[in-house]
Amino acid sequence: MQKIFRVMIIIAMLITAYLLILAWRDDYADAPVVDVQPEPTSSVGADIPSSTGAAGDIPAQTQPVDNATVATVNTPTKDTGLITVTTDRYDIKINPEGGDIVYAALKQYDATLKSDEPFVLLENDSNRVYVAQSGLIGQNGIDTAEGRANYSHTANNYVMEEGQQTLSVPLTYKKDGVTITKTFTFTESKYPIDVSYNIQNASTAAWQGQMFAQLKRDDSKDPGTSNKGVLSMATYLGGAWGTPDDPYNKLKFDEFNDGELVTSSDKGWVGIVQHYFVSAWTPNNFTGTFFSRETDNDYFIGFNSKPVNVAPNKQLTLDATLYAGPKVQSELKDVSVGLNKTVDYGLLWPISKILFAILDGIHKVIGNWGWSIILLTVLVKIALMWFSNKSYYSMAKMRAIGPRLKALKEEHGDDRMKMSQEMMAIYKEEKVNPMAGCLPILMQMPIFLALYWVLVESVELRHAPWILWIQDLSAMDPWFILPLLMGASMFIQQQLNPQPADPMQAKVMKFLPIIFTAFMLFFPAGLVLYWTVNNLFSMTQQYIVNKKVEEEQKRRTVKELD
Repeated sequence: MQKIFRVMIIIAMLITAYLLILAWRDDYADAPVVDVQPEPTSSVGADIPSSTGAAGDIPAQTQPVDNATVATVNTPTKDTGLITVTTDRYDIKINPEGGDIVYAALKQYDATLKSDEPFVLLENDSNRVYVAQSGLIGQNGIDTAEGRANYSHTANNYVMEEGQQTLSVPLTYKKDGVTITKTFTFTESKYPIDVSYNIQNASTAAWQGQMFAQLKRDDSKDPGTSNKGVLSMATYLGGAWGTPDDPYNKLKFDEFNDGELVTSSDKGWVGIVQHYFVSAWTPNNFTGTFFSRETDNDYFIGFNSKPVNVAPNKQLTLDATLYAGPKVQSELKDVSVGLNKTVDYGLLWPISKILFAILDGIHKVIGNWGWSIILLTVLVKIALMWFSNKSYYSMAKMRAIGPRLKALKEEHGDDRMKMSQEMMAIYKEEKVNPMAGCLPILMQMPIFLALYWVLVESVELRHAPWILWIQDLSAMDPWFILPLLMGASMFIQQQLNPQPADPMQAKVMKFLPIIFTAFMLFFPAGLVLYWTVNNLFSMTQQYIVNKKVEEEQKRRTVKELD
């Protein structure tokens, strides 16, 4: 039984290590990642999705055209430069040709640790193509395979002043009596951007078309991925979509042309997910028909509205919401159902959500993620203390009866059946369960793996410092101090356990701290901190239990001698 007990411990620890490697590799191994610098595509036609269906009756929300408003519309400017928008959350650049967002920097997130530059999510240059596009297509659409609409604008720079709740950036286009106003509306302290099309038809003929909104990305690598260490923190990079009935689905880049995305929703979303950040479109007042496609190594995911008619002297507004920012669950859940699930905790998501909720609650009180992890570890150990005490008590008893088992082996070493019977009798007499020693490790495995995903997926811990040399709990320890402390604590803890009688098992057990230390060298410092504190707490708990059992054995011996 003791041999089975040892084998179970070894298997449990090796499974933990193996699952950690699989967890790191799972999604990222299949994502297309290249190091070459792609050339930006120049094919305008490839960017325009196909129009679908026929227009129905004039929608009920159409309104009469306000001729006074039409008369004040500005004529197109000749300025072809990008329009810059500055808010408390964004630095944005909009291309007047098409009205696409071709650059978005997130001012509250640094590009790299201790960098003065903001993290750039969207951009369109020789290094990377990732833009948020929208337009009007169809019979009278202004975005066609021959070219995009060239909007006029009243200013080249828009700045949200302190205390200003919203900032609107209007772009206008006039042709044949039809005035189209595309407006970007930014809200203070919010990432969602409202993008609306107001179609004012002052002509004598009906206007017909449909709105599209899409994300365009090439196959360049994820800039949000840490490059530190062999096992860098790489997660899923690819498309995703959701509806109220089917909240979260992944769609890898190599599946964009497989026809897998065929659905419609008035409250759904389509997006591109990367490490810590996500961009997503969601329709506001119409049903969107979702699509994905791939053209010349550019990947598109988005939706079209149904075709609409705008009768003469009527107007209609179509609008959608663009989210381009961090994967903060509390903000994402308010944008669209299921968008918060892009914080993907994997199969152990129920445990991960609980751990993050506790961790976030602790952080709101003490303000440091490192100390929050330590306190979380203590709370987990307290929650599992009853089970751990049972296990440590059994292991301490095994340690105490070690000499009796050794003597038994010397006496009945050649008779395995007799020795097993005598061992079972001793276990029964001492009330020892040799398998109980596996409980702490088996119970810690799901918590350990769930916390791994919390550290990898939660943008709140990105570049989060602890103390001294640990300035990023989501990255590996740059000086390897925590992994070495973890390995040392694991080795000391082994000395408190009963040593295996089999020499081969004893050698394997001695190598386990070295193996785990090697694994932990490249894992997030926050995860290693959790495991180190867990070991220290376990050592203390086991030492106390060992002393208690030793005292019990002494009192029992004295009583037997009397």
